[in-house]
Amino acid sequence: MSQYTVIADVGNSIVELLREQMTPEPVQQPEYIGLSSPVDKGDLSLSIYLFRVQEAMQRRHDMISRGAGVMQYPPMTIELQYLITAHSTAALQSRAADEQRILGRAMQVLYDYSVIKAPHLLGTLADSNEELHLVMSQLPMDTLVALFPNTPYKLSVCYTVGPVYIDSTRTKQTKRVLDRNIVIQG
Repeated sequence: MSQYTVIADVGNSIVELLREQMTPEPVQQPEYIGLSSPVDKGDLSLSIYLFRVQEAMQRRHDMISRGAGVMQYPPMTIELQYLITAHSTAALQSRAADEQRILGRAMQVLYDYSVIKAPHLLGTLADSNEELHLVMSQLPMDTLVALFPNTPYKLSVCYTVGPVYIDSTRTKQTKRVLDRNIVIQG
């Protein structure tokens, strides 16, 4: 199970996977891949931006035993949506092609690792037996453009990641069944 820090842990896990698989080609240094808005990208060659968090359709309903007489409520199940954007400092004539190569490699990596498991999981995810499923998502162009109004659209790809679990802090005291009474009516 995961603490509230799991949202950051998911983003960092994706960044580390991409850094491992994309450097030194097509991205020269690992620190050029990071969590950032495509608008505030700094010197990044590939930005990963969390733009939506939503509760997942599939929920866990089972209480979790936490020792003698204590049951924990089920975790919240969420899905995260990321926008992945390539950035290049190449000359104007080759910039678009360079960005398309970077984005193509990122898509290839995320396809090959569409289920992220240990040892690629970081933070609270590293200690769990959870798996992250990555699926490319299609968003309407007007939704993509509306994410950053007054900013020119930049070619990007969207991914949905889940299920992600955030532990509940609520618990319930229980008592052991000590005896039973069975009545048979005839």
